[in-house]
Amino acid sequence: MVSQTEPAVAGLELRSLEPWIREHVASIQPPLRAELIAGGHSNLTYRITDATGAKFVLRRPPLGNLPARAHDVVREARIMAALAATHVPVPKIEAICEAHEVIGAPFYLMRWVDGAIVDSPAGVERVWPTSAQRERAAESLIDALADLHSVNIDTVGLGHLGKREEYLLRQLERMQKVWQKTKTRELPIIETLHARLSHARPPQRYTGIVHSDYRLGNVIIGADEQVAAVLDWELCALGDVMVDLGFLINNWDEPADSAPSIWMQEAPTRAGGFPSRADVVARYARKTGFEIADLDYYRAFAYWRIAIIGEGIKRRYETGALGENRADIHAIDTRVRGRAALADHFLSVWESESRNPKAST
Repeated sequence: MVSQTEPAVAGLELRSLEPWIREHVASIQPPLRAELIAGGHSNLTYRITDATGAKFVLRRPPLGNLPARAHDVVREARIMAALAATHVPVPKIEAICEAHEVIGAPFYLMRWVDGAIVDSPAGVERVWPTSAQRERAAESLIDALADLHSVNIDTVGLGHLGKREEYLLRQLERMQKVWQKTKTRELPIIETLHARLSHARPPQRYTGIVHSDYRLGNVIIGADEQVAAVLDWELCALGDVMVDLGFLINNWDEPADSAPSIWMQEAPTRAGGFPSRADVVARYARKTGFEIADLDYYRAFAYWRIAIIGEGIKRRYETGALGENRADIHAIDTRVRGRAALADHFLSVWESESRNPKAST
């Protein structure tokens, strides 16, 4: 039985969960204690501690009405379960529940992974005080991405995850629809970029698993500065893996950069002591054997995509869904325009190099 004094945890009813655990999950021993460790607009994440002191993580969708197919935690769990047999570090999945009746939504349980999630320069200074530690963590992050992109999707049973060809075309069409639905004003550069990105997209040379949000803040790094687990597979898809590399490089600010180039917060790499962007790309290319000549295109695509996502956030502020702070709205508007300008810059560079291949050698 759950203690009568156990505090309520939003979105998780332990009295309903514990009987299901007793019946389906021998590795977890009730009674349980639960703590919400991540919420907001993404999936809700809880730390679960059982009677033996063992720790687990439970993930479920956010509360409230959700769009069809959004926040599919069962899909997320099955991706990690499939990757358990590969070199990609993922948490061990303990159980998956598709029924809504147990806690009011589907959920999954995975083994707790010890380590640090480092998502800011301050976190870097606290966790990795030396350049040698930062170098090792960065190299492990790159190697884990290379391992992910080298996975044979059919061998691990993920070939059914979705369409795999014409990834860029599908994403360009989808994000353009998102823009039309969420834009708060006319911003011609977004439309122009869509046309240019669609017309000039490079062929899909390397097809595999695309994480779609791969960065330092979405992995757990162990005490040995090695990636212990890659997290947040919610946006994972099959397609052009170069999209992940472009996104990672856009999130790899260097201390001398004039302004932050990622979305809302400073990149951890601003702390210094990390490999340069050129070194990151070179290591990835060595590990995978992939040709990366089109990287500027993928950087442009990533900036265009994040500008559209930012416009959606701006709309939610303007409609009061996230508050009505005019300073926040102005800051997000600046970011949207800035990301669009960066997309234009990198696409122009790529277009120039494509017309004159010798310029990039």
